[in-house]
Amino acid sequence: MFMTRVDYQGRAYWAECRDDQAVLVDWNLKELARVSRQDVFARPLLHPGKVVCVGLNYYAHAREMDMALPEEPLLFFKPGSAVIDHGQPIRLPAHSAEVHYEGELAVVIGRLCRNVPEAQAGGYVLGYTCANDVTARDLQRKDGLYARAKGFDTFCPLGPGIETDIEPFADAAIRTTVNGGEVQSGRTSDMIVSPLALVSFISRVMTLHPGDVVLTGTPPGVGRIQPGDRVCVEVEGLGSLCNPVLG
Repeated sequence: MFMTRVDYQGRAYWAECRDDQAVLVDWNLKELARVSRQDVFARPLLHPGKVVCVGLNYYAHAREMDMALPEEPLLFFKPGSAVIDHGQPIRLPAHSAEVHYEGELAVVIGRLCRNVPEAQAGGYVLGYTCANDVTARDLQRKDGLYARAKGFDTFCPLGPGIETDIEPFADAAIRTTVNGGEVQSGRTSDMIVSPLALVSFISRVMTLHPGDVVLTGTPPGVGRIQPGDRVCVEVEGLGSLCNPVLG
């Protein structure tokens, strides 16, 4: 099921849109109603309480950066205020002269998740979507920390929808394009720690709530974006997340 977020009669629902019909479902993907698509309106896809990100989680990216492999997943956060939808603009801050794209696979949590074994982690996942971990690289180097560099408004595009029927993403293609030209290409099989292992690891550090998002790291090829660019992140089976870049 490929879900989006809609408004119907003043209330928010998850929905799968089929031709002229919208199938409204709850968090457990139980069907609630079928209504005309003309009667629903698009809403922001996600308002996560937290976006938990993982650094240096592709072997090829670690080689590209000439960095040692981490012994455990490297965790950091993006604020919920950084999240935007497919089609909304990434706005480059005046504070930075070097903003980078980072195409990623994102995991959306569907159930309260605490101390969950890896073998059971899939049962706590609502689905998967595309993400762009936009980063002010010059500020990351200057600060030595990630909060400012990765926390600006619009620095976490997510979308275009949530696919619930694909897991565990053992070997999916992931690519990023800028103005139609490919700049990143990799496969999720190159991850150092798999998506479900990450969910398990994070759940042993902090409680994950429904709607929280886990960004699973980026393949090699990160680079700059400029005003006027259009950056798209594609993950096999999930469609394409595209955002214009504004100065």
